[in-house]
Amino acid sequence: MKAMPPRLVVLFLLLIVLFLVIRENMTSRPDRLYQTTSGHVEMCLSCHKSEKLDPAHDTRTLGCSPCHLGDTLAIDKEKAHKGIVRNPGDLRVVEKTCGIPGCHAPDVKKIKNSLMATNRGILSTLLYYWGEAENQNGDFSVEELLGSGRTSLALDYFRKLCATCHLWKPKGDLPGFFGTKGGGCTACHSVMPPGQVKTKDDKKIHPFISRKIPVENCVRCHNRSGRIGISYTGVYESENYGTPYKNGEMSKLILPGNRYYLELPPDIHYKQGMGCIDCHTRNEVMGDGRRYAHYEEQLEIKCESCHPASPADAAKIGTTRKNDKMTNIEKSGNDFVLVNRLTAKKQPLKAARPGICDFKGHERLTCESCHSGWVPQCYGCHVKRDMRETHLDKLSMEETAGWWQEGRSYLRYEKPILAVWDNEIVVVTPGCQDIVTLVDREGKADKRFNRLTMAAINPHTTQAKGRSCGDCHADSKTLGLGQGTVSYENDKWLFTPASRGVTTEIGTTPPLDAFGTLDGTALQHGSRPDLRPFNQEELERIFRVGLCLECHKKYDDPAWKKYTPKTECRRLKF
Repeated sequence: MKAMPPRLVVLFLLLIVLFLVIRENMTSRPDRLYQTTSGHVEMCLSCHKSEKLDPAHDTRTLGCSPCHLGDTLAIDKEKAHKGIVRNPGDLRVVEKTCGIPGCHAPDVKKIKNSLMATNRGILSTLLYYWGEAENQNGDFSVEELLGSGRTSLALDYFRKLCATCHLWKPKGDLPGFFGTKGGGCTACHSVMPPGQVKTKDDKKIHPFISRKIPVENCVRCHNRSGRIGISYTGVYESENYGTPYKNGEMSKLILPGNRYYLELPPDIHYKQGMGCIDCHTRNEVMGDGRRYAHYEEQLEIKCESCHPASPADAAKIGTTRKNDKMTNIEKSGNDFVLVNRLTAKKQPLKAARPGICDFKGHERLTCESCHSGWVPQCYGCHVKRDMRETHLDKLSMEETAGWWQEGRSYLRYEKPILAVWDNEIVVVTPGCQDIVTLVDREGKADKRFNRLTMAAINPHTTQAKGRSCGDCHADSKTLGLGQGTVSYENDKWLFTPASRGVTTEIGTTPPLDAFGTLDGTALQHGSRPDLRPFNQEELERIFRVGLCLECHKKYDDPAWKKYTPKTECRRLKF
């Protein structure tokens, strides 16, 4: 092989030099070397100069790369953005970003095992309800579904209709409201910078990372199923009629998903300016590292932590049911105050009313059973899957066979129903009263089944004034029998229901608002094995007090001081 002539070598070198000179002249270089206050070189800051971040994550201190990765020394945009992470809070990358040593490493395991990440309670309960698991304590996780592609009838329902409310969901993967959900750490901690309002046209505002999590962040997910988020703010999802009409047009009160709503009294804590994080503790929301099966296992807060009803409770003000200390409750003189985590305002804590909240005979009542003003009640969830159509799987983001459609028999909000759970009186609401129809590829009904369930719930609609005595002791719906008429004839209690149930392809259901019968027979499933309707003895004792209320209406009536279920009434002759 002959060597290249010297002239050609010189020409080739001149061309290389010329190319380098031209490229250098065309390259826009920063005016200086950009460094953080710690001395770390961050050339990202040569372009990203206007972003407003919170003090803890300020770019002058951290730069961009500890959160977003990328090449910090590159001045070319394409090279600098190679390997960049748009959302550092995404659970797929969080060990390299938020979870690095020196930042929030201890929290990563907690969050990934939390119920908001695993959806374990939802998954295991749904599989159990639909006959695909022996019990509702199975250890399932969204993370495992993402990796395996595992599916079934129940899981297909979850994937297509439920899977937008978990921390593994990437932020921005869906259009509109549903794209704002998810994002791992940023699902909760990302807010708009102070003084700025995001618009549809402005997508370049860098989010502000904050420990002051606003209620609206929580409501992004907590607005379906139990609807505790929207209930807390006084929003009740109504029948889909768009009423009441205004100026001849349908109501403007619309939730995401074109769901109309009415405005009802919000929770008293919300009216006082309290956010969700003022009650719910850090470990309760983010998890404590354990992989719980159900919400009540991860739950820490209790009403008595702030509102003692007995001397024993008073000695434990600011202590959770897991004996952890609430960090936003302080002593002020001889009293205690709650320091609002959003505003720093100090709010005095009041004890429960003596003689009422500690009334003899009410020892089993939970606070919410008396002080919940209303609860959303969605009766008869009609579910259909049609294999002739496709539906977007929210985990794989692929259209797959089987289009799901939901409808309901009717909605109500008045008179929360009561039942017994672990020997306490609690509020229950229709929880997945599923009436399921499956249509095959030929358009024929393939399978049908019903699964009616009442679920325990804290409605988050607390009012200062409790329910009236008659609202419990003289109302059949409150006591789980359903709407109807109760009478006492020939020393025997009788009940005539107003509803006869709903006719389905596999038969008529019991009345949808009835949990049990006068003799204590359960007409529907309970959301937990030990959740049940009142039994016959309990109902007879409750209704007997209801008869006495006609004359003895107040708690301080002398008649109640020595009252027993055997106390005789001369007027009513029992």
